[in-house]
Amino acid sequence: MEQRRGRRLVLIPLPLQGHINPMLQLAHILHSNGFSITIIHTSFNSPNPSNYPHFNFYSIQDGLSESEYTSDLLNFIIALNIGCVTPFSECLLKLLSDTSEEPIACMISDAMCYFTQSVADSIQLPRIVLRTGGVSSFVAFSAFPFLREKGYLPIQESKLEEPVAELAPLRVKDLPMFNTKEPEKYYELICRFVKETKNSLGVIFNSFEDLESSALTTLSQQFPFPIFPIGPFHKHIPEDSTSSSLSSLISQDQTCISWLDKHKPNSVVYMSFGSLAAITENEFLEIAWGLSNSKIPFLWVVRPGSISGSEWLEALPSGFMENLEGRGHIVKWAPQQEVLAHQAVGAFWTHNGWNSTLESICEGVPMICMPCFTDQKVNARYVTHVWKVGLQFEKGVERIEIERTVRKLIEENDEGKEIRDRAIKLKEDAMLCLKPGGSSCCSLEGLVNYILSLKSFAFEIR
Repeated sequence: MEQRRGRRLVLIPLPLQGHINPMLQLAHILHSNGFSITIIHTSFNSPNPSNYPHFNFYSIQDGLSESEYTSDLLNFIIALNIGCVTPFSECLLKLLSDTSEEPIACMISDAMCYFTQSVADSIQLPRIVLRTGGVSSFVAFSAFPFLREKGYLPIQESKLEEPVAELAPLRVKDLPMFNTKEPEKYYELICRFVKETKNSLGVIFNSFEDLESSALTTLSQQFPFPIFPIGPFHKHIPEDSTSSSLSSLISQDQTCISWLDKHKPNSVVYMSFGSLAAITENEFLEIAWGLSNSKIPFLWVVRPGSISGSEWLEALPSGFMENLEGRGHIVKWAPQQEVLAHQAVGAFWTHNGWNSTLESICEGVPMICMPCFTDQKVNARYVTHVWKVGLQFEKGVERIEIERTVRKLIEENDEGKEIRDRAIKLKEDAMLCLKPGGSSCCSLEGLVNYILSLKSFAFEIR
């Protein structure tokens, strides 16, 4: 828009790849709707400001030690929420006191940056939350106290297959848990981030009504404020301005696309397990042999350090790639949105992080689900049993099962065709919601008007 509305928003992303991407996509969406964007970020995993000339960036020191950066995900997030309070508060007060700049309407923080709520309260600045995961998984997170009361938590090995009637179609094994030696600490973290989300003035979701209508209804009954499902974020604005390569913390290998160009439509399995998940060497070998035996072409993202005990591909048997005769292509990182949109890709083997799940839905690509932790388990269950656009490995990763599953989705057969047809229908729903009068388009209009309604309060602060 040529004429700015003269309103400034302060955005605070969690410094992890799967959280930075949707926050920057949201920034583009709000900027195109007339808002000025200021992003406060940590020095760790910092985005490159030169890629976003229309935004203002302010870096803060998070106070974490080297050991805290490399600690497990649970303790990293807890330490970040402690270490960022003072530097974030100081940075925000400095911005608020600068009378030469536009007034700040509100802050929008990642839900996992729950420390921002106390800072917002202390200076009476409105806070809206961006939840980068799906609505269905958030419903499961918000049910943790109830799940504990009912005996579902802590999880017992003997009850893994039991259904959680109150969160159908989830089973106990599908609950968004994290493999940790400190389960109580994880429980407290989840309760804290849910509580501080409830204390905010609203929640933005990278989802859409037709996809998660039931979960949205449940959440609206539990939460006393507006909920804005305005996704899919990456489909709102032109591709050249939302290129995931701009916000990628890992260099993307563009040879993927030229390799895919050589293959027939819907003939390739694309595989990526995200920016955090790791697999064992045995799982890696079973996957490799299962793919080889299937005779199906595959594009495989193997992130350095994602195989326990290996730097990269050392675990592959000697001559493995040569024996494939060009049927396989392995890279360290891929331009995923571009890959999924390529006509050669017929299935996506994924860890079911929410970004990956939604990107696959938007391109009508069926999924092979191999969730690792937290919300990925919920997402996988919804992919296979609610939207029915994928298959899940239920009993570990074995080469025979891999071969069978890959062939089922790529080769011609009744079950595979039904899954592909449903995936195409879901893609159509995702595109419709963004059109004028569509649910996400209307929800975005509601979000813009809601932020503008905070105007008088924002000026009062100044």
